[in-house]
Amino acid sequence: MAGRLVVVATPIGNLGDLSPRAVETLRDADLIAAEDTRRTRALLTHAGVPARGRLVALHAHNERQALARVVERIAAGDVVAYVTDAGTPGVSDPGQALVRACVDADLDVSTVPGPSAVLAALVVSGLGADRFVFEGFLPRKGRERARRLAAIAGETRPVVLFEAPGRVAATLRDVADACGAERPVAVARELTKLHEEVWRGPVGEAAERAARDEPRGEHVVVVGGREGDDGPAVDEDTLDAALRDALDDGLSARDAAARVAAALAVPKRRAYERATALRRRDGR
Repeated sequence: MAGRLVVVATPIGNLGDLSPRAVETLRDADLIAAEDTRRTRALLTHAGVPARGRLVALHAHNERQALARVVERIAAGDVVAYVTDAGTPGVSDPGQALVRACVDADLDVSTVPGPSAVLAALVVSGLGADRFVFEGFLPRKGRERARRLAAIAGETRPVVLFEAPGRVAATLRDVADACGAERPVAVARELTKLHEEVWRGPVGEAAERAARDEPRGEHVVVVGGREGDDGPAVDEDTLDAALRDALDDGLSARDAAARVAAALAVPKRRAYERATALRRRDGR
């Protein structure tokens, strides 16, 4: 028989979400490639599936080396199941490179669909699920983070973010700065697990709550889309003129940015960066 790669979704928390088809696929596979073999071994034990030396590691740090060996096995006729620590492989997890390599080698790729933190958070957010954007993990800092936050601020569809517990407060604060404190969010924690929690409300309040109470567990943040029409964004000349008026009134760059951001419905970060640039240019 021709070999193939099967991308298998696994539970994001509750082991009861492992589907019968996933169990069958893992039981029958010639090889199981896993992001973390220890976690996968525990999952296999729970499902009553013997490992029998079939487990190999394929994660972000060894992907280049391990990938070639796995593709060779598939080309030789083996069925390889690929799983990550939780959810659907390839969604902010390793797996995309393996799928691409198999496609490029004209090998068969199929999937056993199942749990997804993206969809789980989206459907319980109350912010709409007909159309949405998945951003995954934001860059930790720098210009690219600012660029993506600005894009989120202008997005009319709900945006789904992943975040680690130690960075939830900072990310919510940055989203509030970019989108405005009143932008609605849903902050989902420990989905499908014993201590599952979904908090809904303004992002400014969510940021204050996260700063006050140390977040624990994996988080998915759903940011509501910008309300209003989809007309053209405020151009630079209009923004500059409004900021110069505010600066001429004696306001600081931060206060000028806050006033103009509220008046023109532009992200505070964009207005502040432009205000500081104008101050430098005009020698204020």
